[in-house]
Amino acid sequence: MTHNPDSPTPRPGAAFWAVLRREFAGYFRTPLAYVFLAVFNAFAISLAFFVGNIYEAGVASLDRFFLYHPWLWAFLAPAAGARLWAEERRQGTIELLLTWPVTVWEAALGKFFAAWLFLGCALLITLPMAFTVCYLGDPDVGVIVSGYVGSFLCAGACLGIAAIASALTRSQVIAFVTGFLACFVLVLVGYGVFDELLSGAFATGTVEEIRRLGLWRNLEPFTLGLIDLRPTAYFLTVAFAGLGLSTLIVERR
Repeated sequence: MTHNPDSPTPRPGAAFWAVLRREFAGYFRTPLAYVFLAVFNAFAISLAFFVGNIYEAGVASLDRFFLYHPWLWAFLAPAAGARLWAEERRQGTIELLLTWPVTVWEAALGKFFAAWLFLGCALLITLPMAFTVCYLGDPDVGVIVSGYVGSFLCAGACLGIAAIASALTRSQVIAFVTGFLACFVLVLVGYGVFDELLSGAFATGTVEEIRRLGLWRNLEPFTLGLIDLRPTAYFLTVAFAGLGLSTLIVERR
């Protein structure tokens, strides 16, 4: 096929933005997306009030609110990420997608960031919680912003794991269950009961290194107002390693 010199040259990144817009809009074409957003908001607030007792604490802080976000993302990020590749393969539309003037990597980036933005929308819906705390007390706004940044990064890490699960199967259900179990293990790492089990099998230094892989262990500095380099690098590494590995799986297939 000869190239037409009169045809417009695609702008750099145009394919990425086209896929991102297509995928992001796709989340809102079904009522399931709105159910997802409502469920996240309801569970996030309910856990903070009824389990974390944020009101009874009498302190203008959202640290107990963010405490349960790794549990929420472990469940909801795989639910949002299961459709990244599994649905495309099941319906046979992945071949149609790749007939566009777009590479596998551009498609993967567009899909991943669209899903991450959707999870960000779920997080933004909880902002009335922050406004309420600011109205009732005098919290440190910087700490609240740091908590939201950490939660968003944690969502990206869980989404990276979900992307791998979605690339390995045609079934959204299997992709969701696999992604959830993997994220669930990372949530457990760092909690007291799990640490006791590890202490019986590994040396203290090894247990401490394993604890560094826990989602909550890396989110905790953000809830204290510390945007530290190490947990930031951890979340971004898990997110983009998952993105890269899932893309390689799709490309090889």
